[in-house]
Amino acid sequence: MLSVLICDDSMVARKQVAKCLPQDLGANIHFAKNGEEALASIASGKGQLLLLDLNMPVMDGYETLKHIQEQDLATKIIVISGDIQPEAADRVKKLGAIDFIKKPVNAAELRDRLSVNGFLTEEPEIEEALEALPEVIRDCYQEISNVAMGQAGDHLARIMNVFVELPIPNVNLIEVSELHMMLSDIDSHDSISGVCQGFLGDGISGEALCILSDSSFADIAKILQVTDNMDDQMQLELLMDAASLLIGTCLRGIAQQLDMQFRQGHPVVLGQHQSVEELIKANKSAWKKTLAIELSYGLEGFNVKCDLVLLFTEESMDMMNAKLAHLLED
Repeated sequence: MLSVLICDDSMVARKQVAKCLPQDLGANIHFAKNGEEALASIASGKGQLLLLDLNMPVMDGYETLKHIQEQDLATKIIVISGDIQPEAADRVKKLGAIDFIKKPVNAAELRDRLSVNGFLTEEPEIEEALEALPEVIRDCYQEISNVAMGQAGDHLARIMNVFVELPIPNVNLIEVSELHMMLSDIDSHDSISGVCQGFLGDGISGEALCILSDSSFADIAKILQVTDNMDDQMQLELLMDAASLLIGTCLRGIAQQLDMQFRQGHPVVLGQHQSVEELIKANKSAWKKTLAIELSYGLEGFNVKCDLVLLFTEESMDMMNAKLAHLLED
């Protein structure tokens, strides 16, 4: 059975790529959050096929390709990236990648690339992705998210006097059960803390999840020059401050572009120092489907990772699409 390794620092992106893999590929699927983890997995015998992102912390895709080439590791690499510059595709192919696919990946294109490169020997009919977002609509959501993310990153950078690393937002219409899968993709050894906050306005509603890895608190204390003991209470205060800043600024940025305002509910602590499974149980949404926008923030030079996931009810999309109609005008 083919061993497929999906390497991307985004939880949503990893799950989206996995979802797009053809069922008849017959693959064992593994995940890595950066190049270092990918190299370790390949060295342990995983990843006959590596689906590799370029923009990642710790070790990016270019560095990963160089190491694989230098060490002559036994893997075939298809790059999946939002960097669609012609030079990017040329560079990765010179470094040994066999193909290049632009984000957001879709099942039909991934299947075609796998077939062209010899990973599929049969050509059964391609099933359309259920409830997939049209590309033009996804681009609209991604653009307003990108603007809002930049505003929140600027706010964070000024307060903490650091450089904030901003990836491309990931936008997907998913089943709520897939949201649980997305959160479950955090490594089991990582303990996390999370805050949830509801929002409502002009026929649009949802929830925002702010998730901070517990391993981030030590570096946050260094940045803020906190000399007191970093106990649970202080960590909770930092978590609430980060959630308030990121959620508030992002929602304001999106609301401004939609010409509206959001009313925010009281933040609720989902848990501290918990496993992903425990945190998931604390967030019991009654929705079946959700528009999920994932924004992953990192601080350059520090081991700080914070994920902000904005979840809009499926019913909200009609109003959002109407408000975004101006972006689609010629």
